[in-house]
Amino acid sequence: MLRCVILAAGRGSRLGAGSGSKPLSRLHGRALIDWVILSARQAGVREFVVVTGFARDALERHLGVLAGRLQVRIDCAFNPEWRRGNGTSASCARALAGDPFLLLMADHVFDPGILTGLMGERPAPGELVLAADFGIRHHPTADLEDVTRVFAENGRIVRIGKGLEVYTAFDTGIFLCTSALFDALAESQGAGDASLTGGVRALAARGAARVMDIGSRSWVDVDDEPALALADRMLATAAAVGDGGEAVRPNEMVR
Repeated sequence: MLRCVILAAGRGSRLGAGSGSKPLSRLHGRALIDWVILSARQAGVREFVVVTGFARDALERHLGVLAGRLQVRIDCAFNPEWRRGNGTSASCARALAGDPFLLLMADHVFDPGILTGLMGERPAPGELVLAADFGIRHHPTADLEDVTRVFAENGRIVRIGKGLEVYTAFDTGIFLCTSALFDALAESQGAGDASLTGGVRALAARGAARVMDIGSRSWVDVDDEPALALADRMLATAAAVGDGGEAVRPNEMVR
């Protein structure tokens, strides 16, 4: 069974979380990270590794309770260097992630159908697959000032970064990875880039970073208050039932 790594170590000051934990920010009646785990759970994931950092104690307590309620396994890995970049957080999951593994962001709310489709992919040894959004024109949820951009050709990432002027897709922050990502992250960090994108860029340079088109399915990177409100409206259209089977219906989270 695929394990799912969730990066939840950063402070998230743009959201106005103050001294609190961004993953515990309230969204549609629940903690933000709950929606990430619920969507993954609906896609069939039952084992999680959450990388914590800033305000770890409150987050880890919350996750302990959540694991019991949802009947899933949640292990935590602490990143003492969380200020350096999210690539260092991903590196902290190496011993627990498995191979292959899913990789998500604690602040990205998404249609579970994206993850279901990605889980059907079969990465080759040493490869990574990014769920990419090719609907870049008049995009309803992406923050064009901050979103990571992708230039893909023949199903593979050629270039990736926030400053790309020519691009074909957006990075949704939803990945299916092999353990090769960890070596790529070490390579990138050795060159002075501690971001997750740096590791993806290192794999792309050797033709080992593929893309999967998410089609019309929705996602929101919840980085600030407007994005939080947008995610809340998106979730308001989804059906919720009790904790025994709580879910977000994929067909209702469309643009």
